Amino acid sequence: MGTGAIAASHLAAFRAFSDQVEPVAAVDLDASRLDAFCAQGGQVRGYTDLHTMLAAERPELVSICTPPALHVDQAVAVLRSGAWVWCEKPPCLSLAGYDEIVDAESEGGPYASFVFQQRFGSAAQHARQLLASKELGTPLTAHCQTTWYRDSDYFTVPWRGKWETEGGGPTMGHGIHQMDLMLHLLGPWTEVRAMTGRLVHDVQTEDVSTALVRFASGAMATVVNSVLSPDEVSRIRLDCSDATVELTHLYGYGNEDWVYTPAPHVKDPVRIERWRTPAESEPSSHTAMLRHLLAAMSVGERPVCSGADGRAALEFVAAMYKSAATDRPVHSGEIGSEDPFYALMHGGAPERLVALAEEVEA
Repeated sequence: MGTGAIAASHLAAFRAFSDQVEPVAAVDLDASRLDAFCAQGGQVRGYTDLHTMLAAERPELVSICTPPALHVDQAVAVLRSGAWVWCEKPPCLSLAGYDEIVDAESEGGPYASFVFQQRFGSAAQHARQLLASKELGTPLTAHCQTTWYRDSDYFTVPWRGKWETEGGGPTMGHGIHQMDLMLHLLGPWTEVRAMTGRLVHDVQTEDVSTALVRFASGAMATVVNSVLSPDEVSRIRLDCSDATVELTHLYGYGNEDWVYTPAPHVKDPVRIERWRTPAESEPSSHTAMLRHLLAAMSVGERPVCSGADGRAALEFVAAMYKSAATDRPVHSGEIGSEDPFYALMHGGAPERLVALAEEVEA
């Protein structure tokens, strides 16, 4: 569903598993874009209506590559048709919407899984195993950075830069990948204190956000997201008692993008080499994630990046927005169904998330 730029990554992933997956149909309202995509897909049939496609094709898996405001209705329709969902980030515009999707799932499938492909490179899986086994010592401090650059032309796409169609700015639509990876590596967080601002772009949402985070382990982290940074980078740095591990890349990484630096007291060369040499060498990608999703489908189990696991990054984003809007810390689990930030990322008062920046500018 949706045949824009990101759909090409889904198609490439399907082709990598051609022994298990056969693309049969695509859906898009833009006929010319749909035709171009179908031509790339081989025997892919084109539709301009999701429900018509579901009834005619009865697919087992549907990729949703549309703007986030459409995700809930489309995911629910796909699940109720009996097909599994593989949906692009952000999952949807709110925690309420996410829970609506989960409510449409069935025990044993179909389930909805959301694209957080940064978890699935071999280097990230290796780092997570090292952290879980305490091989790097105790996690102490961390930094999570998504500082990208988007010019004014980027926001001429009608749904971008608006709360009601994008759900937020770089906190929601850009930094969510690195933040999901941070949570995947460090585990549950307990408290976040955040600030947001609109410093450059003529949009409704923020264009920069920062946060301080405390984790259940006691570790503390800083987070920065922006779309106004000329020197673009995505970075995660974890300082543990026995080593620092740092990932530096932009939109995807390989093993070579992860650097391990031992603490001065760590002298064992065999141990250090073990950190730096994962057994596998697979870049982060949609293809790497699809392998896990197909394995879950084959046995009727909930896949990764779904249910509570897929909700974690979205809850963290909501907590950042709530903290920025209320100027106070937000604790994990406090945004329940009665909280205004459950139904809307801006909590019903978007001006609170950019007011300070506008006052400074004035």
